[in-house]
Amino acid sequence: MDWRALTVSLQLAVFTCLLLIPIGLWLGRTLATRRFRGKALCEAAVALPLVMPPTVLGFYLMLAFGVEAPFGALWQRLTGSGLNFTFSGILLASLVVNLPFAVQPIQRAFEGVPRNVREAAWCCGLSPWQTFARIELPLVWPGLISALALTFAHTLGEFGVILMVGGSIDGETRTLAISIYDRVQAFDEAGAGIMSAILLAVSFVTIGVVYGLARRGRGLHV
Repeated sequence: MDWRALTVSLQLAVFTCLLLIPIGLWLGRTLATRRFRGKALCEAAVALPLVMPPTVLGFYLMLAFGVEAPFGALWQRLTGSGLNFTFSGILLASLVVNLPFAVQPIQRAFEGVPRNVREAAWCCGLSPWQTFARIELPLVWPGLISALALTFAHTLGEFGVILMVGGSIDGETRTLAISIYDRVQAFDEAGAGIMSAILLAVSFVTIGVVYGLARRGRGLHV
């Protein structure tokens, strides 16, 4: 069992959720409640990682993270290190590839909140921020939990993008999914089977716990 790879996978999933869920909350609410020019293009850009082959997306991210690209060069000037084949690189790649899993469930949840609910809160003297925190957020809680579950589980199983950007550096960028692939390549089917079962179990338990919390949250607001 490659415990270091499991540790990298869990760290990647946790940091991805911590960074991406607030972004998904802001972007999902914006797309659900506002009309602006180019909204359809914005929604298409959010959904693009769902239809792009992971190796293609990973290839473009690898180019963008390179020191010869503007973003990669700026990152190196600011931090003193590159992005490709580093944990920071696979974390940024994970944020991109998981964007639709974080945004779309939250967007659908906000779309289900009637506008007159917000207007009633404003008439009662609540500010927009108070309306969001005290009215909207409890109503979209199941969508937020769904986004969290999907993002976490998908990050644990992501392979193509992470391999293209990070390679397979032990303790740095080798996730459990990549370690499983390496074991299969080495004809270690027993080791690959054990790690696959652990990855399946962790993903299943995560989704079960999170959806259980979401169901409890819905019950509290009935």
